[in-house]
Amino acid sequence: MKLLSATLDRVKPSPTIAVTTRAQELRAQGRDVIGLGAGEPDFDTPDHIKAAGIAAIQSGKTKYTAVDGIPELKQAICTKFKRDNDLDYTPAQVSVGSGGKQVIYNAFMATLNPGDEVIIPAPYWVSYPDMVKLGGGEPVFVAGALDRGYKITADQLEAAITPRTKWFLFNSPSNPTGAGYSWDELKALTDVLLRHPHVWVLTDDMYEHLAFDDYRFCTPAQVEPQLYDRTLTMNGVSKAYAMTGWRIGYAAGPQPLIAAMRKVQSQSTSNPCTISQWAAVEALNGTHDFIAPNNDMFIRRRNLVVDALNACPGIVCPMPEGAFYVYPSIAGCIGKTTAAGTLIDSDEAFATALLDEAEVAVVFGAAFGLSPHFRISYATSDAALQTACDRIRTFCDGLT
Repeated sequence: MKLLSATLDRVKPSPTIAVTTRAQELRAQGRDVIGLGAGEPDFDTPDHIKAAGIAAIQSGKTKYTAVDGIPELKQAICTKFKRDNDLDYTPAQVSVGSGGKQVIYNAFMATLNPGDEVIIPAPYWVSYPDMVKLGGGEPVFVAGALDRGYKITADQLEAAITPRTKWFLFNSPSNPTGAGYSWDELKALTDVLLRHPHVWVLTDDMYEHLAFDDYRFCTPAQVEPQLYDRTLTMNGVSKAYAMTGWRIGYAAGPQPLIAAMRKVQSQSTSNPCTISQWAAVEALNGTHDFIAPNNDMFIRRRNLVVDALNACPGIVCPMPEGAFYVYPSIAGCIGKTTAAGTLIDSDEAFATALLDEAEVAVVFGAAFGLSPHFRISYATSDAALQTACDRIRTFCDGLT
């Protein structure tokens, strides 16, 4: 009898975690590896948020809570959605999970049946397809193109929808590209969705506050209020608030869907960490004056990396509108050989050789569903980024 579930045959481990683990292993061997794989701000959690977590411990707020969040956090989330997105929700329409990943997983587990399809723009966050498969559904990919800033068009979305489509999964600003859809670009997509009332919308707005220059964030239910009753709007405190390890994600949507997600969570993790929940209350309700200075640093780092990569032979790197990633094309490097004799026949080969020969860890584009590219997270120091880019330039200069 086979021990492991056949469901696991449908999924694979996270490539981003694999890259980070490999970089750590090489550092343990004494190698001077610069890791640009993890999507995690290098800023510390702001002091007022940490203080709220400490206060929760000291006041004994360490017991079980309601399965999907304390009332105070749910109210803070409702206030946030009204303040930032002009969306009205009640606490009964809110679900809090242990990170955004759990919220998305709960939604798929609660709604997908075998044969159901989920449309995912590519490039995509590496976990989306596998979560769909774990829920029993089938991912359907729609590829963005470099010359369109990796954004999909209304015609592409229309062509991908079938009678089996259950969800359209939307992420802006994007991991891995940093691409942000404007109001008009998003309105073109929501106009398509209005014509297909059987399709639900799941938005991953985790990078909402990491919006740069003239780009202004917007979310589907905000752009098209007629989609409100079939949209699950997901967000969290991980990125803008530098709270990745606190593990708090949340979503708001129709009450029957939220109730179904609560049922899934009640039989898996139950409530998120109480201390993290109280810290998240402060994150949402407290001062946000740290976000703008942090974004200024991200913009400076983004510009440094984009300029440096575009100076590398064989690489083309567009300018992202948000998040803290770049997703350059390496089409000009494919088919060439490194100074150490490695043939670059794919973006995975490029990333592997870059780590082994130049000691820079990046994530190869095939992991995100669009090749030949790679992803860099520039959520690290200027000095590390400059050194890494210098190494990438030397590596590319050595390709023949």
